Amino acid sequence: MSRTKTYSIIIPAFNEETAIGDLLTRMQTLGILEAYEVIVVDDGSTDRTREIAGNFNVRLLRHEVNKGYGASLKTGIRNASGDKVMMLDSDGQHDPASIEEMVKLLDEYDMAIGERTADSYQVKNRRGGKKIIRKVGEFLVEQKLPDFNSGFRGFDKKLIMPMLHLMPNGFSFSTTSTLAFLKEGYSIGRFPIKVNNRQGRASSVKFFKDGTKTLLLLFRIIMLFNPLKVFFPASAIITLLGSIWGIHGYFVFGRFSNSAIILITLGMFLFFFGLLADQISLLNRKKD
Repeated sequence: MSRTKTYSIIIPAFNEETAIGDLLTRMQTLGILEAYEVIVVDDGSTDRTREIAGNFNVRLLRHEVNKGYGASLKTGIRNASGDKVMMLDSDGQHDPASIEEMVKLLDEYDMAIGERTADSYQVKNRRGGKKIIRKVGEFLVEQKLPDFNSGFRGFDKKLIMPMLHLMPNGFSFSTTSTLAFLKEGYSIGRFPIKVNNRQGRASSVKFFKDGTKTLLLLFRIIMLFNPLKVFFPASAIITLLGSIWGIHGYFVFGRFSNSAIILITLGMFLFFFGLLADQISLLNRKKD
């Protein structure tokens, strides 16, 4: 396998001593470690993750303390020398043989995502939450979402760099980057992958705690990229309720109630706040 190193593969790892060696051995067998720049970001591991990764032909970066999945990816992206960057989980869930397929897509698209097939491993108690999050996300961005939180993805470095300050340090980096690329109108390619059960320690993602964070994150992102999607419906509903309540009061009691006036005023304020938020979001997203 021969290729100029214009692609970088970033592998965030936190206490993955059980899986990281098998993953890198597989990549070495496939010739990936020689063909690409492979960066392992040790996110403050307290086990032998760093020691094991150091035995392979990879760039090894380290956080002194655990900062989070997203923070590890940010570190890897900032230090990557490739024009395109790819993300690969360190827990053995992703088959590195699929990297060649992603490279082909990145030659055509701004972002490439490995979409998990129906027979891929999933934690059962997360399926319902993911479905709700997908529906909410599709409503907010007004289009069908690809596998928005798949950890196996790649993008053009020059496009993701100006967005890094928008990305969270936690596990929601994948979700945020998908929505950000969609809202900016970038092209997204996809290809099917089968995800295996993770090796080693159990996942640190908790359904109620992290699922709620993701829902809040979706609203945060839409506030950043399209605030009127939130403010305008709220303004319209509150104004309509106030008008109905006021008209009812006028015909039944002979007066337009104070509460109706307050609701209508609130609806108007929400609309103008939305316009202001929309202008602020444009300034926030301005690229150098």
